[in-house]
Amino acid sequence: MKKHFFRKIFLLFSIIISQFAIVYIGLAVYYRNAFEYGTWINNIYCTGKNIEEVNQELTGQFAYDGITIYDKEQNAYQISAGDIDYGYDFAESLKAYLDKQNSWLWVDSLWKVRNEEVQPVISYNEEAFDACFASMPFLTGKASEDKELAIIRTDRGYELLNERCEVLDAEKAKQVASDALANGESSVSLLDTGCYYDMELTPEMQDTLHQWELVEDFQDCRIVYQMGEDLVPVDASIVCDWILLNEDGSFALDDTGALQLKEDAITGFVAGLAEHYDTVGSTRQFETTNRGMITIEGGIYGNKLDQEAETAYLTEAFFNKKEEVHTPAYLQTAMKQGKDDIGDTYVEIDMGEQMMYYYLNGELQIETPVVTGNISRRMGTPSGVNYVYLKQQDRILRGEGYASHVNFWMPVKGNIGIHDASWRSKYGGNIYQTNGSHGCINTPYNAMVQMYEMVEVGTPVVMYY
Repeated sequence: MKKHFFRKIFLLFSIIISQFAIVYIGLAVYYRNAFEYGTWINNIYCTGKNIEEVNQELTGQFAYDGITIYDKEQNAYQISAGDIDYGYDFAESLKAYLDKQNSWLWVDSLWKVRNEEVQPVISYNEEAFDACFASMPFLTGKASEDKELAIIRTDRGYELLNERCEVLDAEKAKQVASDALANGESSVSLLDTGCYYDMELTPEMQDTLHQWELVEDFQDCRIVYQMGEDLVPVDASIVCDWILLNEDGSFALDDTGALQLKEDAITGFVAGLAEHYDTVGSTRQFETTNRGMITIEGGIYGNKLDQEAETAYLTEAFFNKKEEVHTPAYLQTAMKQGKDDIGDTYVEIDMGEQMMYYYLNGELQIETPVVTGNISRRMGTPSGVNYVYLKQQDRILRGEGYASHVNFWMPVKGNIGIHDASWRSKYGGNIYQTNGSHGCINTPYNAMVQMYEMVEVGTPVVMYY
């Protein structure tokens, strides 16, 4: 009886072992053509799937639009995948991975998860790639043997043209782009991958390079003139014209081998600055109160540069390599510097309408009729832009055949000024044509009180018909 029991137990155990062996061997055979349990490839779950199934999923999620090639200036040029019949397939990489898988040890996969990364096999039409690469703009230009090094004149001053620096190695660049395509890279920098090199310089080019160091130092000027609201830089575009040249256009060097300053170069620059920004007696555009924009010229108001002082300053500043914003010296200054020197605080005398206005910061403060010079006696008040250069009270005005007391006197040009006129009871209209002043601007007493209190010495006075 006992012997019969053990026989049954042995038979049952043999059946279990046999079933397990069949299952184990069956899975081992199955995993010879499928990926084991717990296998992830490129973030795709691959357990039990064959190469074809996984390849289909991987190619479906893989996207490649082409490669962007950056030159040394970081200009971007693209070769699209469609232009070169770009293709990709993971089957070879998946087969290589599956061949390393030991299907008889599939049971090990139950205890661990495999995360694998595989790369596709890339293919593209090489002739199409060659044609696309050959059309790249960075390949155009001079042949290497024709590349030069020279000092050239531009609107910015003298510059160094160095075509022998960072020259593209076209063959290496092509290989770098091809390798990047084969690796599925979306971009590649030719500069970062060492596709540029510097060519050797000839002895003549070495001499040019030495000359360039002299020129670069000479025209490195960092003085900026503050002309009112304008900033006028004295930079390389200006200073390049100060270099003395030989008759053949080459740079003239002194006995020490240094560049020479052209005679009167700085004087000429300062004169040009004065010609542009001096405003005394200049022609101006002026927006009148009632007659729109007019053109007016002449008068004593304005800015006048001290050219002698500025020539001395700029010469010293240039040779000592000063770096500063400089406000120039003036022989005469207006209320404002720069081309627009009238500003928004001024006296306006419309002699055609016999009206006077005073504006303070753009706001009209005083408006009054006046009487100006008698034009029938050729004493008409001159037009122009002048200024109040003095203020006095209780003044006796004297001229040929007269001596008149005025309470307030504000001369604007020579002996012509703005003042009250107690001998007059009427102002404005056509009085000035036959009974005008000797040239001054006769003003009602009450208005003159205000003018005297508000208008400061130096205020521009715009006078026109």
